[in-house]
Amino acid sequence: MQMHQIRYFLALCEERNFTRAARRCGVSQPSLTNAIIGLERVLGGALFQRKPLIALTVLGHAIHPYLDRIAQNAEHAREAAQALAEVPPANSEPPTLDKIARSPLSPSS
Repeated sequence: MQMHQIRYFLALCEERNFTRAARRCGVSQPSLTNAIIGLERVLGGALFQRKPLIALTVLGHAIHPYLDRIAQNAEHAREAAQALAEVPPANSEPPTLDKIARSPLSPSS
């Protein structure tokens, strides 16, 4: 399972249309379709009913909250890494307590 497959799955859940989901993700429709098929293969079943309208299957509904959480955690990790990249090197002035407290890695966050 790859992060782009998760992003495409979530976009397709919202758009309910392969072409619009692909456009939203900045990829071609066949690329999005192939990624969804690959994700379905990894997960062992269809995630979407394709006809007459795009709809989540039972498996799609069951897996949605987990994939949504993975996407959220990936975004939090990116934000934390970005915040740490802004912390000055060890040989310069130490970060202020205020900056540390606002960090996404802070236990109070």
